[in-house]
Amino acid sequence: MSDPNQEIHAPAASFPPVEPVAARPTKLRTIAIGLFLVGLIVFAAGIFKILPGGFGTGLAFAFWGVLLFVFSFIPLPQAKGQDDQPMSGLAKVTGIFYEPTRVFRNLRSHPHWLAAFLVIGVLNAAYGAAFVQRLTPERIVDFTMEKLEQSPIKPPPDRMAQAKEDALNAAKQPIQRVQTAAKSFVGVFVFASFLAALYLVGVLIFGGRINFWQAFSATLFAFMPVAVLTRVVSLIILFVKSPDDIHPILGQETLVQDNLGVLFSPAEHPALYVLGASIGVISFYGLWLKAKGLANAGEKVSSSAGWGVALTFWILGLLIGMVFATLFSSFMS
Repeated sequence: MSDPNQEIHAPAASFPPVEPVAARPTKLRTIAIGLFLVGLIVFAAGIFKILPGGFGTGLAFAFWGVLLFVFSFIPLPQAKGQDDQPMSGLAKVTGIFYEPTRVFRNLRSHPHWLAAFLVIGVLNAAYGAAFVQRLTPERIVDFTMEKLEQSPIKPPPDRMAQAKEDALNAAKQPIQRVQTAAKSFVGVFVFASFLAALYLVGVLIFGGRINFWQAFSATLFAFMPVAVLTRVVSLIILFVKSPDDIHPILGQETLVQDNLGVLFSPAEHPALYVLGASIGVISFYGLWLKAKGLANAGEKVSSSAGWGVALTFWILGLLIGMVFATLFSSFMS
């Protein structure tokens, strides 16, 4: 699961030994069992009111452990010769910005994903914490509850009051804010797993071959540059712009306005806003990285197949986003 040994150009005999393929599933299962046990402990602490918010956090970590344990039985692709040595995590994190093809091709034989996962997870957690601190928990929760009352899934008044109290506690109490950050890592892993599975099926339909771990690592490294750009720029804007001018819900995703979403009012035209927000420089950069990642991380995947899979799921995600924006337009006003 770790990214050992930086790739350098030298005779094969000078390379440090590569981690045996058989050792990685054992490591994953050990980590998975650890996550599951931590989840059970936190879950029990939440049930017995020892740890506020522990119920949800425990379930999230237990599920993460189960998912990782299942994934540990998926075989790894076989490395092809000594000429294709694994790049270090740092080399891949930096190289994905200026030599993405080399990074994705290295992932074909050595689909190590931890570095990208940690970068995305840390940036998400840091931005989420800064956003709540800047806009204040009270404003975010009050706005969300107000919009929830206007939505078609409005809960009963007594449950609304309890939900508001729970949301305020989760946003204000330090221990619960730490748990929120921890759960964001689980969210990144689960979302990347779901997309990797879709991309795997898509590549097979287009006639290519790709291992799940190749698809998973390519997905994370394709997302990482976009996460770095949007989170870093959003953090700068967050502290430059007045908090009163930042949307308490839409701003949680990004504050970068490099797309056509600025042409539409999210309250009046939610579907068109989502469509416009998907047409931008960073959005197309991410789409290009996904297509390149699938084409180079997989086996016998043509460039057209990579683009076909990336575009298919990009359009599908866009349509789903437009439907949800229309159904829950009150949250965007």
